[in-house]
Amino acid sequence: MTRSVYVTGIDRGDGRQVVELGVMELLTRQVDRVGVFRPLVHDGPDRLFDLLRTRYRLSQDASTVYGMDYHEASALQAERGTDELVSQLVDRFHAVARDYEVVLVLGTDFAATQLPDELALNARLANEFGASVIPVVGGKGQSAESVRSEARNAFRAYDGLGCDVLAMIVNRVAGEDREVIAERLTARLPVPCYVLPDEPALAAPTVAQIKHALGASVVLGDDAGLARDALDFVFGGAMLPNFLNALTPGCLVVTPGDRADLVVGALAAHSAGTPPIAGVLLTLNERPSDEILTLAARLAPGTPVISVAGNSFPTATELFALEGKLNAATPRKAETALGLFERHVDTADLLKRVSVARSGRVTPMMFEHELIEQARADRRRVVLPEGTEERVLRAADVLLRRDVCDLTLLGDVEVIRKKAADLGIALADTQLIDPATSELRDAFAEKYAALRAHKGVTVELAYDVVSDVNYFGTLMVQEGLADGMVSGSVHSTAATIRPAFEIIKTKPDASIVSSVFFMCLADKVLVYGDCAVNPDPDAEQLADIAVQSAATAARFGVEPRIAMLSYSTGTSGSGADVDKVREATKLVREAHPELRIEGPIQYDAAVEPSVAATKLPGSEVAGQATVLIFPDLNTGNNTYKAVQRSAGAVAVGPVLQGLRKPVNDLSRGALVSDIVNTVAITAIQSQVPAQGQEFPA
Repeated sequence: MTRSVYVTGIDRGDGRQVVELGVMELLTRQVDRVGVFRPLVHDGPDRLFDLLRTRYRLSQDASTVYGMDYHEASALQAERGTDELVSQLVDRFHAVARDYEVVLVLGTDFAATQLPDELALNARLANEFGASVIPVVGGKGQSAESVRSEARNAFRAYDGLGCDVLAMIVNRVAGEDREVIAERLTARLPVPCYVLPDEPALAAPTVAQIKHALGASVVLGDDAGLARDALDFVFGGAMLPNFLNALTPGCLVVTPGDRADLVVGALAAHSAGTPPIAGVLLTLNERPSDEILTLAARLAPGTPVISVAGNSFPTATELFALEGKLNAATPRKAETALGLFERHVDTADLLKRVSVARSGRVTPMMFEHELIEQARADRRRVVLPEGTEERVLRAADVLLRRDVCDLTLLGDVEVIRKKAADLGIALADTQLIDPATSELRDAFAEKYAALRAHKGVTVELAYDVVSDVNYFGTLMVQEGLADGMVSGSVHSTAATIRPAFEIIKTKPDASIVSSVFFMCLADKVLVYGDCAVNPDPDAEQLADIAVQSAATAARFGVEPRIAMLSYSTGTSGSGADVDKVREATKLVREAHPELRIEGPIQYDAAVEPSVAATKLPGSEVAGQATVLIFPDLNTGNNTYKAVQRSAGAVAVGPVLQGLRKPVNDLSRGALVSDIVNTVAITAIQSQVPAQGQEFPA
């Protein structure tokens, strides 16, 4: 029977979308096919489903998501009774449940629904669907005692109506009340109760949402600027010095359009990062002159300036009534919401209580989810030498919002701050270091000179070398000031890994440094090695690559079954190239008899059971290999790119292995998601003991 989770509430304004998004994240970690069902829906777009469909790549037909609209439900209930309403909704739910392993049910929203006893209706629907319930209680603007009482009453209500209550979630409470509310509810309720503090960035509208709500026109700015959250409103009327003192981080400046001094002053402050603002809203349908706008665009490129016809007072009234919404157009809010959920909810325990059996398939999304979860479980610090690169800053934004790891960004600090401000990225909790001016430079120069003295490197020469961001970042890792490093979005592979070879060096049990790619196919994850570092490894090196790759696979949840690839299978071929693979296979078997390995073997025999049955019947690896070792770089690099492009696989890597401490290289074409995944992998690698291989028992 399909497992279902019903997220519901007791009133409007509980910020339940954060919980619904968080539960969806949990479910998609476990299973490939998650359906969504909303029993009742208002007219108009469903912002949350649009977000879920975009973020989780749902293929579900939108027409199957909804039971019926509230008007139809109200009329049906009035004419034919609640039993008929429930019966029709149950039929529509089961039409969805038949096609999915688990269904997330989004309860009614208690907003102008005209349905009597809405809580009881949600409880009955959950029972009829066979779904477990997670009730959400909103605590915004309430005292701690009031929130505790409401949560206890909500539990009693759903429990008393026969619901299987998995956990209670209290949302949007005052930050200072969170711990005491959680402590007292935990003592009073028989199920876990998780308490989430109010997060201003989630309630803050984006500049784009403000533009839409006010019917404003865009004078300056781009899509990235319009996506910024307006965390505060500052109304311009004072003279410039006093006005500048009133600016707050992330504020939207509201000023008459003829106050060019305030417009330029606000944008100049943003450019200097003191403080970064969300944008400027001009009132009275007035605009500064073209000369002023040209100056404004140069001061803060991308920062939005929008204009409305009304004056400041009615504009203020509308602004204060706006509240930010999670939707597909606000992906950064989604990251913030997930970070909030995962910080304050024991996700491992909740997932255990949901008791959804893990799917036998491992999809790219499931693999990526697992990376984030593993990295967060034992928080580490990763240094990113390319701190002024836009993609790196955007990845840092995701990593910080999701609370994945601590970060250090290297580069000119003022340039980093300005670029972050232009992108609307807050780096308040991020360490920023300029290697050229850092107090660490002298000590690093002495350390590097000592390490490279045999090459004639003096302290004076080392002083220049360590100002390079990759050398500086590598020395931070070596000296324990960071746990790992990720670079390469604008640097070559050689520039990224050469410092690691010189400073960090290989593990005692590794003869070489090699690499793997995690190839995330539609239904499984394969490990390819070595596709990035070693051009033509000999038999001993190939054996080392196989052992290292098996250990990496095991560390990231892929059970290693190693295929040593060649152009022939078994004993069918001969020649130097095949003999090298045969010898490498023998060396691995002798050194690690616990590993399952087959070689030489062709790619089709390694991954396709029907081919394996013909070419290598009885093999415990053929047809089900998970770790594929290529005989040389030419073969490996071309194969991974062919599979990536032709099969639509997500290639995560290259992940370096064999170093004493983790340093990883990015492709110069890396996307933001690639950087996020690689940083998570690096953080996880730093959690592994420095010596010894890890294989499943």
